[in-house]
Amino acid sequence: MSDWLISLEGTESGHHLALGLALMAAFLHAVFGALQKGRHDPWLSRGAIDASYGLMAAPFALFVVPWPEAHMWPIFATVWLIHILYKCLQALAYTKGSYTVVYPVVRGTGPLFTVIGAYLLFAETFSPTQWFGVAVLLAGIYGLAAYNLRHLTAERDTLGVALTLAVITGLFVALYTTYDAYGIRATADPFTFLAWFFMIDGATMPIYAFLRWRAMVNRPAPGPLMLRGFVGGIVAFLSFGSIMLATRLDKVGEAAVLRETSTVFAALIGWLVLKETVGPRRIALMALIALGAVIVEMGG
Repeated sequence: MSDWLISLEGTESGHHLALGLALMAAFLHAVFGALQKGRHDPWLSRGAIDASYGLMAAPFALFVVPWPEAHMWPIFATVWLIHILYKCLQALAYTKGSYTVVYPVVRGTGPLFTVIGAYLLFAETFSPTQWFGVAVLLAGIYGLAAYNLRHLTAERDTLGVALTLAVITGLFVALYTTYDAYGIRATADPFTFLAWFFMIDGATMPIYAFLRWRAMVNRPAPGPLMLRGFVGGIVAFLSFGSIMLATRLDKVGEAAVLRETSTVFAALIGWLVLKETVGPRRIALMALIALGAVIVEMGG
């Protein structure tokens, strides 16, 4: 599997596979965000999810994939730190604001700075048509956030804090996307990076989540919480794993932009699952997001 994937790097087949992986990551990332924002405290949900994928990844990291090269340990340490800060910021944002307001701002901030980071780190460039596509996509994402903001009736007292946290979280999305791409390209076997990333990344948040759960007066039942964590762990493998593989196979910036079609899926999930309002204006804005992604792909 590893040899086959490596053989596709920089090829037309690799480009098409990266496109499919990025779009799959978009849908699954929206599912992942809804799982964290759902019925449980976001910190508890995140802890349960991290515990699940950390435990699932451990046997593969320790016994299946080749062990990381010596130069990978500082990279894993940096990746761990970036992701911990990102998760803390995202959980804080979700405790302060509505999912359909916070999520588009986070995802809208990420791709622009990822494209800039990919230029600085990997010397990737976008054509004028692709930059136009990025502008269309961002207009749709931020338009969706503004529409949600205008019609929001609850949580208005914490809205300023929520939006500030969402923008900062988006910057960390760009940071982890770019640095994860650097990490997965730095090792010979991409699955070595994935297995060790999930094992290391899943080791911290469960500790805090358990302490938080133990301190609660009305503790949620652990059974449903762990079930959510198990489902979220599977989704995380497929979502984060897909986008990381896409950035190894093809351009980091393009993969990051295509992943932000997750905002469309997030709005649909917010409507269908979380029972949040969706109207014709939001549908038009979601179409704008999808159009921007198409322009970026066609302009490449």
